[in-house]
Amino acid sequence: MKFVLAPDSFKESMTAAEAVAAMQRGVLAVFPDAECVGAPMADGGEGTTEALAAALGGAVVRAAVHDAVGRPVQAAYGYVEHEHLAIIEIAAAAGIDLVAVADRDPKTAGSAGVGELISHALDRGATRFIVGLGGSVTNDGGAGMLQALGARLLDESGAELPPGGAALARLHRVDLSAFDERLAGSTFQIASDVTNPLLGSTGASAVFGPQKGADPATVLELDAALGVYAAVIAALTGTDIASRPGAGAAGGLGAAFLAFLPTEMRRGVDVVMDAVRLADKIAGADYVFTGEGSIDSQTLNGKTPLGVAEAAALHGVPVVAFAGRIGAGAEVLYEHGFAALVPIVQGVTDLPGALADGAANLERAVATTCRLLTLA
Repeated sequence: MKFVLAPDSFKESMTAAEAVAAMQRGVLAVFPDAECVGAPMADGGEGTTEALAAALGGAVVRAAVHDAVGRPVQAAYGYVEHEHLAIIEIAAAAGIDLVAVADRDPKTAGSAGVGELISHALDRGATRFIVGLGGSVTNDGGAGMLQALGARLLDESGAELPPGGAALARLHRVDLSAFDERLAGSTFQIASDVTNPLLGSTGASAVFGPQKGADPATVLELDAALGVYAAVIAALTGTDIASRPGAGAAGGLGAAFLAFLPTEMRRGVDVVMDAVRLADKIAGADYVFTGEGSIDSQTLNGKTPLGVAEAAALHGVPVVAFAGRIGAGAEVLYEHGFAALVPIVQGVTDLPGALADGAANLERAVATTCRLLTLA
């Protein structure tokens, strides 16, 4: 029998690779001769670097960059040398978790660290990039990233703009004469489930700004500043990124990628599935096992288990999903290709206990499921 094991991470309990290992132990305890094909998964958010590096035989590299408030930080990214592929989560450099609530200011927070990560990967020989947009504390439209890659964002007097989204209100022109030439020969796949435009009531500032510390007045100020930014970009490139779906992702970093870099923006799980060649792995399988920490009706919003189920359905392979929590509305997933949803926690426990015992619980739940399969 052939089992494809394609879970996401179980947040605060197991990485995706650790979940694959636990699943494999469970399968082999019942079917010792089974073929287990591991495919650690992610959806472009937290864990994407580790999952893809593990699945593709790459390494996790650390680079000295700056966080959103300009402090030095060691940020990790994945690098697959034989594919010249870098896997970057922007949250590693510009993440909200790196900045204490008291230090968050979306008017001055900058994305330079993201550009520094890209530059570090270019120096290693990267020509392909997978970039997960999510978890940012910035609202600068990717201006800091562009500056770190050599662009100059100038006010009317020719002075360079300081970091942050508020300064974009003074943007007069963008000078690309020193923009890193290696970028033109690179490709960027952007893994993001955010389809918000850059501007307006559903844009970066209005929807995500409050999460980063913006009050109503600041939201209006940042949206207006990004409007100036969009107008300058349109005049320079002929690209109107103001209303492009996904331009508002990660505080407008999506806009910078779309306007200045060779970019394809796709649903996060689709990018990851293509990268790990999941469809090839599923071909000829008897079962696909997937899972993550929590499964509920929100799983339909592009989460990893849904993407795995969609891929398995194309091959007619049944999918079983395992989760630490099966939440409200999860039964709707049975209408989208799932054969079974299996909770892994046995008995009464508290959250710290469930997280600590995650790998053992997952292994046990997979083994029990496999024993039930023998009855079929």
